[in-house]
Amino acid sequence: MPVNIQRKVLAYITSGSRLLVFRHIQHPEAGIQVPVGTVEPGESLDEAVLREAREESGLQNLQIRAYLGADDLSVVLSGKPTQIQRHFYHLILDAETPERWIHYEENPSDGSPAPIEFEFYWVCFPAHVPQLSGYQGAFLGQLSNST
Repeated sequence: MPVNIQRKVLAYITSGSRLLVFRHIQHPEAGIQVPVGTVEPGESLDEAVLREAREESGLQNLQIRAYLGADDLSVVLSGKPTQIQRHFYHLILDAETPERWIHYEENPSDGSPAPIEFEFYWVCFPAHVPQLSGYQGAFLGQLSNST
């Protein structure tokens, strides 16, 4: 059976010594996450990470600080073997935000019905970063090298 390949981007967004995380309001079982999304056809990784971070968080004043690296996950999605190529980025925010806010994603890359309600909040890095779901914390150790 042929393997389906998906390219994803993950954004560790920081502001000073804070890291941005979120939770799904309607699906708390999804765990604590960082912005993640699928790279669209013809889109560069840099373009994809900025677009996904903006769509999911509502933040606009984001800049790429560093590309941190990549990994691969082998999973089964809808009964098909799938290789997910994940590309991790460090983005910085150059704006003030509340400590917590709600944002609605209007364009879910997984085909879910929109809008999806997210609660975003800042945590102190690295002391108070919660366990991130789906191995999203794989490159958190690289953040201290890119600040």
